[in-house]
Amino acid sequence: MSAALRVTSFTGLTAAELDTWLALRAANPALDSPYFHPGFSAAVHAGGQAVHVAVGGGHGVPTVFLPHHREGRLLRPVGWPGADFQGPILAAGTAFRPLDLLGGGAGGYAFDHLVAEAPGFERWVVSRRPSPYVDVTGGLTGYLGRASRSGKDNMGQARRRAAKAERELGTVKFVADSADAADLARVIELKRAQYAATGARDYFAEPGRIRLLESLLATRDPDFGGVLSTLHAGPRLLAAHFGLRSGGVLHWWFPVYDPEFARLSPGWILLRELVAAAPGLGIARIDLGRGEDEYKRRAKTGETVVCQGIVTRNPVRRAAASALVQARAVARSVRARRNR
Repeated sequence: MSAALRVTSFTGLTAAELDTWLALRAANPALDSPYFHPGFSAAVHAGGQAVHVAVGGGHGVPTVFLPHHREGRLLRPVGWPGADFQGPILAAGTAFRPLDLLGGGAGGYAFDHLVAEAPGFERWVVSRRPSPYVDVTGGLTGYLGRASRSGKDNMGQARRRAAKAERELGTVKFVADSADAADLARVIELKRAQYAATGARDYFAEPGRIRLLESLLATRDPDFGGVLSTLHAGPRLLAAHFGLRSGGVLHWWFPVYDPEFARLSPGWILLRELVAAAPGLGIARIDLGRGEDEYKRRAKTGETVVCQGIVTRNPVRRAAASALVQARAVARSVRARRNR
């Protein structure tokens, strides 16, 4: 790694450096996602996935932090593969040279959700994908004034299906910010069943990732923490969501529903309730995360862009990364045609 940067364990950062991290983030609107809060790096590190931080800046005052993991010669963003926004923490307008990350045995820095505003990374980007969000300013009324026709239609259907669920199953109860560990365990159980049913890689096969969510649920700091939202009908958990919150931004991370009640579209009922509750929680935006899922397309009020690529001096490695991204794009296109 370049002499312009030094690397330390996350726990090696001083209190003053953490304060600087927070100040840099606060000065850059592109970094308002909870993934850029040092609390996320702290929780990931405590969960057993070692976090290192590249720190840069002259005269003893840091001007950039980049938390990451190391896998052999490859560096990955903190929280990978569960981090939906990535990039260096630095003040808006600050320059950054990604090649400074290499050296000391590190041959590449691979990213898959890099914010488009990250400086210096343009030449290393091999693809870009949309990351939709929901502007929830003004709650449900405000959302309906901004939503697409399909978003409004789905919210209307959610209201009617909630009434149907109450008639058939019992009183519908929504909790916007639950601290119930049993409900979190059920969320993880349902998510793992979904991974198995779809053939997706089980994110929770690593026990440390379960500990991560448990730790985040117990973090009640209004500036950063986990948020568990639940929807019950009678005694049954119909749908739930576990996400990250920092300030006015909630990141939609692990949504689940009980497939037994799929006919009721409980995920939409949950989302409608969360949009309505947003002003009371101090939330102005829900980031839905990268993806072309149908419900995200319908629900979104806007989108940003995240980038995929690798910083490397090795042209073979860069070509391989580009080929992999293109192959995945073809696979997504095939799936989309089949689902039409």
